[in-house]
Amino acid sequence: MTAIERSRTVAVIGAGTMGQGIAQVALLAGHRVLIHDIDPDAAVAGVGQVRDRVDRLAAKGRLERADADEANGRITAAQAVTELADAALVIEAVVEDVTVKRALFAALEAVVSPDALLATNTSSLSVTELAAGLAHPGRFLGLHFFNPAPLLPLVEVVSGFTTDPAAAERAYETVLGWGKTPVRCADTPGFIVNRIARPFYAEAFAVYEEQGADPATIDAVLRESGGFKMGPFELTDLIGQDVNEAVTRSVWDSFFRSPKFTPSLAQRRLVQSGRLGRKSGHGWYPYGPDARLPQPHTAGPEEAPAKVTVVGDLGPAAGLVDLLEEAGVAVTATGHGGPYIQLPGEGQLVLADGKTAVEFADVVYFDLALDYRAATRVALSAGEDTSERTLAEAVGLFQKLGKEVSVIGDVPGMIVARTVAMLIDLTADAVARGVATAEDIDTAMRLGVNYPLGPSAWHERLGRDWAYDLLHHLDERCPGGRYAPSLALFKLGYAEDEDQGEGEDGGDGEFAVEPEAAYGDDGRDARGDAR
Repeated sequence: MTAIERSRTVAVIGAGTMGQGIAQVALLAGHRVLIHDIDPDAAVAGVGQVRDRVDRLAAKGRLERADADEANGRITAAQAVTELADAALVIEAVVEDVTVKRALFAALEAVVSPDALLATNTSSLSVTELAAGLAHPGRFLGLHFFNPAPLLPLVEVVSGFTTDPAAAERAYETVLGWGKTPVRCADTPGFIVNRIARPFYAEAFAVYEEQGADPATIDAVLRESGGFKMGPFELTDLIGQDVNEAVTRSVWDSFFRSPKFTPSLAQRRLVQSGRLGRKSGHGWYPYGPDARLPQPHTAGPEEAPAKVTVVGDLGPAAGLVDLLEEAGVAVTATGHGGPYIQLPGEGQLVLADGKTAVEFADVVYFDLALDYRAATRVALSAGEDTSERTLAEAVGLFQKLGKEVSVIGDVPGMIVARTVAMLIDLTADAVARGVATAEDIDTAMRLGVNYPLGPSAWHERLGRDWAYDLLHHLDERCPGGRYAPSLALFKLGYAEDEDQGEGEDGGDGEFAVEPEAAYGDDGRDARGDAR
């Protein structure tokens, strides 16, 4: 089915920031637009706000003056629902209340034509539940825009249990024609972005609760090593701790309190204390004219070893070999055993694998990086039995590569590695359950929350068994189900193992995939509104 014709009317119900943004998108795409609100004065004001923004676009040269004037003549306020009878698409952006929304759509159904699409912009409620009771639920779906709607490209096109596939396709093509990037999604708690994004916050909060590192250090590591544009502590301060926690609790409750989505007690205490982030003047960080933001822990200078031995294939960290040689460190490589970097003092430098340093005699773990060449900071962790010399050599080695070094507590999986592994696991599970395709999830996470890579792309880069192995080790050390790898993740690794052939021992249960060592950053600058 083709997109809704530009000659047809689009109605938006709710004259707040989101409603105005959606109305602006439809207006500049060429539609006649009606804005309706329970408060008639708010609808009139909303129309005025949209017209002002269109005028500003013309003033900045982003829109021809004549086109701006013509567009502003096509948007008006509707004082009553009955005035929306000609609309081919109605999108509501009102309060997140099931009762309110269902009453609204029941009233709309009695007014609009049989071929009109009805859409909700909800970010947290069930599309299926909102459609219950409608005489024609097949034309009802979710169109979840991200704030600010005129700027951010992503739109989640959500099909409820009763949504007609033809209606979803018509909505998809319409949004695509508006210049947006739609992704298809089944009606699941959090849809794509707010479901898959939970570990980005949860793992950072868990490391903090485990006394692994302070918020400033965790944020810095995820930005400067993981490639994320903002850390989870600063991002939730921007979003609002109450808003972010409410979405986390909603997803958790909707999944019958699955340990995969357990909220953070530390964040709960923050909300209870009234420290909601920037809007209250204090969250994880203080704000205001006299506020001094805490700085990440950064190790003091240490002398780098002149030579090291690389034992085995470093997999995702293989790029370090070239960096070491370029920095003047003599590297001897041996293909047997490992994988680790043997330091001169007999200690070992090991990529985070979900185990803890205390389990070994003299080990320092280093965290995953999106791109070790581009990374400006690397996190290290040491155990109780790690010698001072080994830690000093590890710190000096990364400093020799031009990196800031943050030494954190001995937490399994460290910071970036456990976060990425959990993102990969939730994505594999969502794909297997038919929530969305891997490609659409990657697109949603890049455009909706500005991740440097989609989880599936990261999975391919790291090797098909990397996340499974790390989570398996984490689950052994932190039992309870949170880190138990999904069946879908296991099957992905097993299928790849079958493609590659059996391992050296002839077994059929071990992954035999050699991780890829490709790096890069295709991140975007826009910030999404995922909560």
